[in-house]
Amino acid sequence: QVQLVESGGQLVHPGGSLRLSCVVSVVTFSSQGMGWFRQATGKEREFVATVNWSGRHTYHADSVKGRFTISRDNAINTVYLQMNNLKSEDTAVYYCAAAGSYYGSMREKYLYWGQGTQVTVSS
Repeated sequence: QVQLVESGGQLVHPGGSLRLSCVVSVVTFSSQGMGWFRQATGKEREFVATVNWSGRHTYHADSVKGRFTISRDNAINTVYLQMNNLKSEDTAVYYCAAAGSYYGSMREKYLYWGQGTQVTVSS
């Protein structure tokens, strides 16, 4: 059974920073494409960022490009999302997901999901 556990979400002021972490309990983590998605209240879940199995290739949504950075550490089965210059519109539940050999923005390609961690950006 694959489990993904996110952490790091909290209340932060506009302009602040957070780092989200996602620990993945799967033997084959180092071969998994990984992604972060988010879902604001009343909205569809949307793609945020993705990283390939090695960490060499990443892709970020236009709305977060230049502010957020996805990375991974295969030695400890963890993927990160560094979020800088946070804005109120970044408020959402953030989900980590694993996609097997795929990495990219297509939500339906992701096989396993975490429970999410709440990020609230407010003054």
